[in-house]
This record gives sequence, structure tokens and C-alpha cells, in this order.
Amino acid sequence: MDWAPYQRLAARLDALPNGFPPTEEGIELRLLAKLYTLEQAALAAELRLTKDTPAQVAARIGGDPEAIAARLAEMAGQRLIARGREGDETVYGLLPFIVGVYENQVPRMDAETARLFDEYYRAALAPTIAIEPQVHRVIPVNESVPFHVEIHPYESVAGIVDSAQAWGVVPCVCRLQKALAGEPCEHPLEVCMPISQTPGAFDGSAHIRALTRDEALATLRQAADAGLVHTVGNYRAGLWYICSCCTCACGILRAVREAGLPAAAARSPFASQVDAARCTGCETCASYCQFGALTLGDGGTAQVDEMRCVGCGLCVVHCPEEALSLARRPADAIRPVPVTEHDWRVERAATRGLRLDDVL
Repeated sequence: MDWAPYQRLAARLDALPNGFPPTEEGIELRLLAKLYTLEQAALAAELRLTKDTPAQVAARIGGDPEAIAARLAEMAGQRLIARGREGDETVYGLLPFIVGVYENQVPRMDAETARLFDEYYRAALAPTIAIEPQVHRVIPVNESVPFHVEIHPYESVAGIVDSAQAWGVVPCVCRLQKALAGEPCEHPLEVCMPISQTPGAFDGSAHIRALTRDEALATLRQAADAGLVHTVGNYRAGLWYICSCCTCACGILRAVREAGLPAAAARSPFASQVDAARCTGCETCASYCQFGALTLGDGGTAQVDEMRCVGCGLCVVHCPEEALSLARRPADAIRPVPVTEHDWRVERAATRGLRLDDVL
């Protein structure tokens, strides 16, 4: 096989702030070869984060604009590249592998793809996820934050839902992938939510089941009841999805458990605290904490390890004695959240020593 197109695409994806690190065994190349044809990989390697029309792509790399337009449309339909609109024209751009290509492969995921991704994740991807600013940040269950505590809309899952104009739900690609790889977990599958500022954005979609606002909130409550942690992109404005994650399957949270990387997801600006007078030592809170942040102290009451606590609030809403609550961390313990995804890219590129201009 001619691996050169896949090598160029892999290098291009790794030049993005998100990262797509190489492996000695070339696992990432086999994964790309499962998803992209040779021709698709060669074309994707020429794209930029800034979206172009097919005519602009053709002018830059050479080739027949109509043939390039057809191939770009095909690739966008397979969720291998990004597609958008500028005025009356359709434009296309490079899609990061995570978050991007991988999450959009639910319709095409099979056992071989699942196995290859798992090999790649263990070999190289997990440490890249934990680079600051992290890919995801934790959002607390809304009912876990006391009314008197100041909370910004981008810090609240209900605030994020309220800021959207359209809501949908899709199967969690992480739990689907792990099940196909032979390691299923018992958490619900259909709880991952795309959101949009365009009313009716998911109506008629072949892959996204449209929801009402109330249905979206009910889906998030179902996820929290199942012990799943809400996470979103690590920026404030322009959020387009809400994940409900577990440490047994989620690519982000697995890095905490499997790779010992507690900073794989940015913590929420809150941490759990215990009312010792109310706590009966039942350990229900510990059973819901996926990060080992809650233990039973010598006095028979729960204790919180703030370094391990991600501020998800699951322990709070499931405590039968209402002995737990979330409190805002000290200001010097809260890392500022980038305002936009572009701001996140700038910070992340600087951390990785990349030139962002090379891919824009």
C-alpha cells in the first residue's frame, strides 16, 4: 500500500492544536486507512482549518474544481472533514481527529475501527489529551450548585442548554467503540447531545435525533442519574455539544483512570464539601465518584480530596442526607476558560510549540 497520503494527513492532523501523535508501529496510519481512501487522505491533507470553496481548494492545489467539489462533498457526508456555508457557497475545511473525525464516526464504527482506535489511544493519544488547555472541561450537574453561589452560564449545564436554539441526541461514540472492542460498560448509550444556535438545525437529520429543550434537560438528568459526568469543549462561547462521560469508555476520562492523568479534563470551578453534622458515612457519594475523590475518614464521615475532585456534582445530587454541596474554588485555583474556540487553539498551539498560521 502507498502510505504516503496517510503520512501527510497524519502530520497535518498533528499540526493542529488538538494533536494526532505518531506511533512507532504506525497504528495511526492504519486507523486513517480504515477511514479514508488514498484519494480522500491526499485531499484532506491539503485542507486548512479555515474553510474554502472547492474552487479555492482547486486553485491552491491544482485539479478539476468539479471533481474536487464532488470528493469534498463525499468526505463531508462521511464526517471526515468540516463543511459550512459562507453566503451562498458551500465551504470545506480540515476537521481535527479529536474532537472531530472520531466523534462523528458513529454511523461507520465497526469492530476493526474500534480495535484500531483502542490500540492508538493506549499507544499515543491519551497523554496528548491532557495537554493544557485541555480538550474538555467538566460542567457540574445543575442541581448540585447552591442558589447563593455565583455561577456563569458557561459553567452551568442548564445555562448551556438555555443558550442554544436547537438540541439533539446521538449514541456515545466512546461507549459504542468500547462495546465493539469487546469491553462494554453498563452506562446508557444515547445521551451525547449536539446543540446549535440555528433553530431546527437537527430536524430531518439522518444521524441526530432532534430534541426539545425540555427533552434535552431530561436527557441530561438521565445521564446524571446513571452516574455520568457532563463535559463540554474547553471554551466559553460557541459550544456545540455536551458529552456525558464515564471513566470506563470516554476517551477524555479514561486518561484519568488508565493513564493516571488527573488533569485530562479541566476541572469545573467548584469542589465538593461535606457537612459533617449531616453525613452518616453511608458511602453513597463514593460509589458515584469516578475519580476516587471521596473516602470515609476516621471519624466515619466522608472526606474530599480536592486535587482529585473535578467538581461534577454527582456526589451532591445523590447524597441521601444532603450532606454534600459544591463550593467555588479559590480564585487562584481556577484556570481561566478561553473565550472562543479560536482562543483555545491559540493557547493550545503555544503550549505544543506549533505555528497556528501554518494550518489556518
